[in-house]
Amino acid sequence: MLRIAMVLLPLIFLSFQPKSGVVGKPFPEMVCEDYNGKGVNLPADTKGKYTLLGMAFSKGAETELKTWLNPMYNKFVVKKDKKDADVFDVQYDYNINLYFVPMFTGLNQLTSKQSKEKIKSLTEKELYPYLLFYSGDKTYKEELDFEKKDTPYFFVLDKNGKIMYATSGKFDEKKLEKISDFIEEN
Repeated sequence: MLRIAMVLLPLIFLSFQPKSGVVGKPFPEMVCEDYNGKGVNLPADTKGKYTLLGMAFSKGAETELKTWLNPMYNKFVVKKDKKDADVFDVQYDYNINLYFVPMFTGLNQLTSKQSKEKIKSLTEKELYPYLLFYSGDKTYKEELDFEKKDTPYFFVLDKNGKIMYATSGKFDEKKLEKISDFIEEN
């Protein structure tokens, strides 16, 4: 029985760890545009603050990425009024960059302008400053260890642009809690 527990415990622990081999590496240089068309260089323009990036490479990944928008915005951006908190509320003031990056590569670049407009039309205006768009030939598949095209990927960068944490997939509270715990601890 003890042997089974010794084998299963590490397997269970590893199943909750990100499979990404990019942790500890610098985030690759990527030129994006904000919702107004202004260039944003990742990670250079985000240095000095922790940065949380959500990235999608396909329509399917964008659909899952959208499920993260409001929870991440509410967790990391919205400032709660202290008068609404009760004695058990712990308020943490996050001072991070937060960006969601739909990526248009290959043939998708041909429709990127229309897709950007559609994304903007379906997004609440207060979220616009947190949208960046990448359009280019480079897929970043190798540099960022993307395994599945239809899955969103999330990266926490340190103040110097190094990847400190990575995860992927559909939104769930446990993943969000791990991201916030990581940011709070560092």
